[in-house]
Amino acid sequence: MNLFNDHLRLSFESKQIIKVISGLSNSNICKILKLVKVAEFAQASYIDVIANINTVKLLKANSKLPICVSSINPIDLFNCAIAGADIVEIGNFDYFYKKSIYLTPLEIIQLAKETRLLINNIDLCVTIPSYLYLHEQIQLAKELEIIGVNILQTEGRSDKKLFKNDLNKFRKTQDNVFNYVNLSSSSLSSTYALSKAVTIPIITSSAINSVSSFIATSYGASGVGIGSSINQYQSLYDMSFYIKEIRKSLSVVRNDGKYNSCKICFKRYQKKQIIF
Repeated sequence: MNLFNDHLRLSFESKQIIKVISGLSNSNICKILKLVKVAEFAQASYIDVIANINTVKLLKANSKLPICVSSINPIDLFNCAIAGADIVEIGNFDYFYKKSIYLTPLEIIQLAKETRLLINNIDLCVTIPSYLYLHEQIQLAKELEIIGVNILQTEGRSDKKLFKNDLNKFRKTQDNVFNYVNLSSSSLSSTYALSKAVTIPIITSSAINSVSSFIATSYGASGVGIGSSINQYQSLYDMSFYIKEIRKSLSVVRNDGKYNSCKICFKRYQKKQIIF
């Protein structure tokens, strides 16, 4: 596995990555620090934040958690890498969907090339947009692997209104396990297809819970990214509990694709979650 970050390499190899996503639109340092402390307590792998130099410096001064910064501006990513970011990412496109900005595969490849030229010793992650056809996603992933991208991330539906409607239905009809997978089905499908096409690690994101995270690693992912799902909680306890249950779920699938002996039992947690 060709990763620069020795601290994260073992987690990627064992398919135990949990990435906590703060979001490109979140510049509130208090909220970001809250997520960082929760991620540390629950033993998440790293935090993904806005590409801002001051934010990176502040987090580096207050936490040992590895930091990923996201942007579509190679210069911002470069400056954050100089400030101490451990991973840079071209992604978290939800912020741009609100502005009706949809990057083409060629634009994404060009951004990745520019970023790789600027930052040649830092791990580079690129999100594969969900609005692309599956064959376009596969072709894009192959080309990104060739130019030296270290990590790929899949995403789910970009229509937030439809997503919220589905989420409300999910909360009302959670007796069916299918509902726990439905919200992240497109991201899971992309994960499965891309894992067969490339050899670099893949992170599955979008509406991840303890069931979909288990399926993601079964489909070839090295881990999961959680953002909007964790932000539905207010208390630090509930947020850390959410991360911990996903960590338990990931431990069921070994890095050889087989399963650890584990009795899976489904039970309610505040009428929202499935835990192991």
